[in-house]
Amino acid sequence: MSEEPAGPNTIRLVLADDHEIVRNGIRLVLEEQDDMEVVAEASDGENAIRYTLGHKPDVLVLDLGMPGISGLDAIPKVLEISPGTAIVVLTMQDEPAFAREALRTGASGYVVKQSAAGELVDAVRAVVAGDTYINPSLGARLAAEPAQAGPPDDLTPRETEILGLLALGHTNPEIAEQLVLSVRTVETHRANIQHKTGASTRAELVAYATEHDLIDR
Repeated sequence: MSEEPAGPNTIRLVLADDHEIVRNGIRLVLEEQDDMEVVAEASDGENAIRYTLGHKPDVLVLDLGMPGISGLDAIPKVLEISPGTAIVVLTMQDEPAFAREALRTGASGYVVKQSAAGELVDAVRAVVAGDTYINPSLGARLAAEPAQAGPPDDLTPRETEILGLLALGHTNPEIAEQLVLSVRTVETHRANIQHKTGASTRAELVAYATEHDLIDR
């Protein structure tokens, strides 16, 4: 990262992803641009919020699946403390439900990691200009699929997904492996699910998931 002061037209960015190798790759892509500067990097949701507060960047590039506070939960918190910061979600999740939820909570851009090298710079420039950017193939799927009714009890798409897997009998480590998350992240989501639904035992979670048709067999 450059130590020289940013020019008046420089786009200042914070990167938030729990994998250092991914952050390194993102930084290289962005800093190849003469007018972009990465001012901070975060490995979890809490630090993404903290660094956004400290730097007030033009853009926060944010992964969804991070330890502690998830990316989806971080979006409204970031916008509350730094309303001038635009958020570009950069994620492995290419399901329309995740994109729809991210945009609903305030993200301005949604890029799938498989396409990041070709799209991320365009996404950053679009959101800085006040536009919305979404991965083209995912955008086409969003347009083709009608919006579904939101999950019950304000569950996020990730929490809904984890609840369904819990109801099928998967353990926290099995879910972490399947969704490429840390066990700690799964435990945090599970605690949030239990708080929102009032279901504490596995039997109660299974009953809740069955009642609301959340089990994908």
